Amino acid sequence: MARKPPRWYFSLRSPYSWFAYHDLLSRYPDVADTIEWIPFWEPDEQTQELLDADGVQLSIVEMSRAKNFYILQDTRRLAEARGLAVTWPVDRDPNWEVAHLGYLVAEEAGLGREYVALAYRARWQQSRDITDRATIAELAVELGLDPGPVADASDDPAVRRRGADTLIRSHKDGLFGVPFFIHGHDKYFGVDRLRAYVAKARGQEPGEEVELGWLDEAGPLPETIRAGGDAGHAGGCG
Repeated sequence: MARKPPRWYFSLRSPYSWFAYHDLLSRYPDVADTIEWIPFWEPDEQTQELLDADGVQLSIVEMSRAKNFYILQDTRRLAEARGLAVTWPVDRDPNWEVAHLGYLVAEEAGLGREYVALAYRARWQQSRDITDRATIAELAVELGLDPGPVADASDDPAVRRRGADTLIRSHKDGLFGVPFFIHGHDKYFGVDRLRAYVAKARGQEPGEEVELGWLDEAGPLPETIRAGGDAGHAGGCG
């Protein structure tokens, strides 16, 4: 059996995935260039039907209100530590297929990473609704892509199937939250594990300065900020 490539799962809805993305590109671009980028999101009813047909139940559960408020504070702290100005988008009845299936179309065109950059900027620095097809269409135009196939990717049965297969892959990889990094048999959950993952990817010893964190409950955040997968602790979120 062929060895699976090193990879990371990210969510465009997750502030902790945004931090991991920022750190990968600014501190560890060599690793960012050698790992596979795979999106994760909370499926809508149509995609869930595809998952149900394959007997797949993703690890997504409710989160407490107390943890919600903690993550609001923690995200602000982590953003300030990175010199990032963060805004708080309000997600009203979001459908995360729109943004994430749009990524799959952009990725196929060779512009996946550029799409991620624009989507994170729109969500976390411009407080734009990336579950709005009009927003995704604007991002596609900025990338020089035909906006229709990107913004309306969730209407394409083939892209929808590819999205379901992507989520099934996350399930088989044992994902319970994002960001989630894999190298061989080793798995790392949370942005606070990124340095350990980088050391592994580079074939180095992690050393004494590798960040530590906690495992925590899984679940989407209510109201103010929602999550796909484990909404997590100070280093892992959805």
